[in-house]
Amino acid sequence: MAITQQSSRTPARVWIGTFLIGAVLLALPFVLGMVGQGWIRILNFALLYVMLALGLNIVVGFAGLLDLGYIAFYAVGAYVWAMLASPHFGLHLPFWAVLPAAIGLAALFGILLGIPVLRLRGDYLAIVTLGFGEIIRIFMNNLDAPVNITNGPQGINRIDTFKIGEFAFGRAETLFGLRITGPEKYYFLLIALTLLIVFISIRLQNSRIGRAWEAVREDEIAAKAMGINTRNMKLLAFAMGATFGGVAGSLFASMQGFVSPESFSLTESISVLCMVVLGGMGHIPGVIVGAILLSIFPEFLRAVVVPFQQSVFGEVLVDPDAIRMLLFGFALVLVMIYRPEGLWPSATRKRELRAKKGAA
Repeated sequence: MAITQQSSRTPARVWIGTFLIGAVLLALPFVLGMVGQGWIRILNFALLYVMLALGLNIVVGFAGLLDLGYIAFYAVGAYVWAMLASPHFGLHLPFWAVLPAAIGLAALFGILLGIPVLRLRGDYLAIVTLGFGEIIRIFMNNLDAPVNITNGPQGINRIDTFKIGEFAFGRAETLFGLRITGPEKYYFLLIALTLLIVFISIRLQNSRIGRAWEAVREDEIAAKAMGINTRNMKLLAFAMGATFGGVAGSLFASMQGFVSPESFSLTESISVLCMVVLGGMGHIPGVIVGAILLSIFPEFLRAVVVPFQQSVFGEVLVDPDAIRMLLFGFALVLVMIYRPEGLWPSATRKRELRAKKGAA
């Protein structure tokens, strides 16, 4: 009995590591604020991408359903917030009404996407989901006549910030003698929601639903033979992944104060998918690492490449975006060759890929 109790205790190094990580996360925005508020905004966008990557990881990593139109749910969440909390319709609803509406509508769109693709897999599924994402973007771009719903390509501006009572996250104020800016407020809000999404993802992965998703991913016919309702499991995967996209989209709209269809292009879907693949499909810590790397690394290059060229050549010879895409593609090629399971894969996926490689 004593042995069982001793083995169930959490090691001290885990608690120490958790405390240190928490301290770093709390101090990080104030440290970056010394360099400039722009880096805090970059960090906030990195957290949004973490939410998106965790949502897509449910669909692609857990259930094995290749989705190239995931950014559509991001757009749905953003536009729901924009339409219900802006002068566009004269509505300024509070967050506790807008956020559930965005989550619910995004989940509904996830189910609507899942219903017609239940029998599709692989390339066919990817093509259909890609079309779904483009349809949503085109609708957002053209729903300005005869009734102006989305304001078309001009987008919706003057969107309300996230507000709890009189505490608005979009403006700076002094708390306990310490001045906290709007980006710093949003950082703590995003950290809290990201940790909640991570907790939900971990609980889902370790539940019966998560094991059913894994069974569907590995062999759908065998899963159906074992009594798993594959139809419901697929729809649930699309709906759960879409809810995370809806949350991220809502926060994006409230943080930016402006949304337009250009923010939800196919490139964004590909970027989020690359984050999941690069980090390690199905492995939550790996997906988080992949999202942070691919969202912050381009901005780091932007801050380094231009001064470097000016100091060496006296002018900017190559556009930073071109270098970013070149290095981005080169890194993906190297990862696919030398680390096909991702930078931080799960033990199960690493074992499966090694077994397939050995059999080949």
